[in-house]
Amino acid sequence: MVQTTLIILTRNEIDGVKNLFKKIPFKKVDEYFAVDYKSSDGTVEYFLKNKIPVLKQKNPGRAEAFYLAFKKAKGKYLIFFSPDGNEDPADIPKLVKQLIKGADMAIASRFTKKSRNEEDDNILKFRAWANRGFTLLVNVIWKSKITDSINGYRAIRKTSFRKLKLDAKGYAVEFQMTIRALKLKMKIVEIPTREGKRVGGKSGSAAIPTGIKFIYYFLREIIKGNNFN
Repeated sequence: MVQTTLIILTRNEIDGVKNLFKKIPFKKVDEYFAVDYKSSDGTVEYFLKNKIPVLKQKNPGRAEAFYLAFKKAKGKYLIFFSPDGNEDPADIPKLVKQLIKGADMAIASRFTKKSRNEEDDNILKFRAWANRGFTLLVNVIWKSKITDSINGYRAIRKTSFRKLKLDAKGYAVEFQMTIRALKLKMKIVEIPTREGKRVGGKSGSAAIPTGIKFIYYFLREIIKGNNFN
């Protein structure tokens, strides 16, 4: 029986993939594959050369990658990982451990004790402030104590993913995951993570449009309540 599925999300991340590949604990999961959207820098070829199956994503968007991965994955536990340098591969077994212990979802938090955010050394921490702001709103409305509602580095039970009936687009998918899990009173556990610097490439998330999308989905989730249909 397949217990764990590692899902590697990429779009032109050849530098990060090469840098982190040997650090990814493939032997500690039962199944793994990449979901790639039209990489043109050799990312797909590198995966195939190293015998990593690749699911080619036809439509753009991070959420679309999540939905495709969910349909393909055979594992009981799903781990979403982006090899861009921000996410530490050493946290993969730690996230799985929380699901095995009973959590519905485990999030690698950049804002707990012993955590590190990429902007910690900056004077102006716009990305971190925005993330904390959205998380504060979530905590106020749904009476929770989450520290990082947005980070995409997370693991979730496949049965829990199905119950969330997600429909968010783009980078709002993880935000919606957190909110709906709280609505259903699922058990969410956070582990501290140390966010590294991006390795090559550029972030696919434009700050202002992404922020507007988060506001839209935040208000939409308030209005929808627990009606996910």
